Amino acid sequence: MRKLIQFCAFISIIAMSANTFAADVPVSGNITANTTWTKDNIYLLTGFVYVKSGATLTIEAGTLIKGDKPSKGTLIITRTGKISAAGTECEPIVFTSNQPIGDRAPGDWGGIILLGDAPINIKDSASGLPIDGIIEGGVDNASFDGRYGGTNAGSNSGTMQYVRIEYPGIAFVLNNEINGLTFGGVGTGTTIDHIQVSFSGDDSYEWFGGTVNCKNLIAFKGTDDDFDTDFGYSGHCQFLLAVRDTAYYDAAGASNTFESDNNATGSSATPLTSSVFSNVTTIGPKSTVSFPAPSYFKRGAHIRRNSTQSIYNTIFMGWPIGEFIDGTSTKANYTAGTLELKNNVWAGCSRNHEAAFDSANVPLMGNSNTFYAAATEAMLADPFNATAPNAIPSAGSPVLMGASFSAANLSSSFFDNTVTFRGAFGTTNWMTCWTNFDSENTPYTSVNEISNLNNIKVYPNPFTNKFVVNVNATETTNLNISLVDISGRIIKQIMNDAVSAGLNTYSINTENLQGGIYFVKIQSNNEATTLKMVCNK
Repeated sequence: MRKLIQFCAFISIIAMSANTFAADVPVSGNITANTTWTKDNIYLLTGFVYVKSGATLTIEAGTLIKGDKPSKGTLIITRTGKISAAGTECEPIVFTSNQPIGDRAPGDWGGIILLGDAPINIKDSASGLPIDGIIEGGVDNASFDGRYGGTNAGSNSGTMQYVRIEYPGIAFVLNNEINGLTFGGVGTGTTIDHIQVSFSGDDSYEWFGGTVNCKNLIAFKGTDDDFDTDFGYSGHCQFLLAVRDTAYYDAAGASNTFESDNNATGSSATPLTSSVFSNVTTIGPKSTVSFPAPSYFKRGAHIRRNSTQSIYNTIFMGWPIGEFIDGTSTKANYTAGTLELKNNVWAGCSRNHEAAFDSANVPLMGNSNTFYAAATEAMLADPFNATAPNAIPSAGSPVLMGASFSAANLSSSFFDNTVTFRGAFGTTNWMTCWTNFDSENTPYTSVNEISNLNNIKVYPNPFTNKFVVNVNATETTNLNISLVDISGRIIKQIMNDAVSAGLNTYSINTENLQGGIYFVKIQSNNEATTLKMVCNK
């Protein structure tokens, strides 16, 4: 029952006279010409959306895109298309659920699929010759828009930087899923860095072959695996964070950070899966060794089926089992030195190794691996914090030293070999400004949601350098008004105190505000209203 504030509340924005709203823009079907999405709109992916025919989809920094739940909205960059999604540190591009606060869940929409023509190891069973892969998730069609793979190691599918992907990942059927961010035959010409995948209904990231290199990736509260590699993926990845939560796991399989196969049968098809990961911090579900976690949580790393994936300078923390080198062929790869685990830290895992082979060989052959009984011995600031995980090493932490890049696998110029720390972080936090670990409560409010609210007037809109908030309270009440950006970060705290009955007026100077979409949040006790605003500069 509304009784404290009757929001004859209106926002008087002094600058322009037109009462104009940015539009909700539905997107469906094929994108066959160069197209730009701008931050003054909110885009809604409906069904499978394909970028193809040599087209480039350009997404402006600060743009918000939502995935439609009933139609399983999904963005597919085909082998003939490209994406240019270059967000910035304080203006990330955000893909998220179209559901309201309280109703968002893993698998609300499909996610993003990038396809290219870099090498994969899928062969024709009769001739043994290379053939196209068909990406998982049921997105292939009569035009073969779900096909990937080829001979171009330098394949360029475009750019993704400072991008958040929230509540994606649909498991249509077992072993046929759309992940948060899926790579199929994506090559080294593609730029991937500063990506956060949160609450994925399947893997946060999966690479099916290809050569693409990635830096600064975050997997947050995913359901299945954090980083899954298959079909000959041979790229390099550095500075990765994975954080798990006991509420989100794969009840149909096993939840791990790393899962790596050469292919589904474990054959010797080439190119072998030979990806190289360095400086990863994986925070499992167990804050202490005795902390209970669902049995579906398995391992920090499960390397199997003839994979030769290697992991260096990495922290495995809070997992039931630290790692598992699984199967005769995979063990042979480790013994031969084509699969390496070196300079890693295991801290607070119930068991560091799955099998006797691992226990006997990883500490001896892995070179400078370190094992701590408790997670606290790694001395990370606050790694198990549910809404603000902090994996920065504290002063004096042993993981600030000990990294090594002497392995031949780390000789690529892609790797920053000047860092001394193990794990994803030294003393600098590369997650500042663009990430969001509380997307459950972020008001990604659309224009339609705003226009349906009663007793609210927004005019004129857009604004430039100033706006005024007038709130007419029916009695003395506590009032909180804030201006937030599209990522949910508070830009200005306008009011947070008790106010008297009657008209309360607040003038806000926005001369230093960048152009884009913002939200004014007005809250009084249990009532809350969010208004979308456009800064036009």
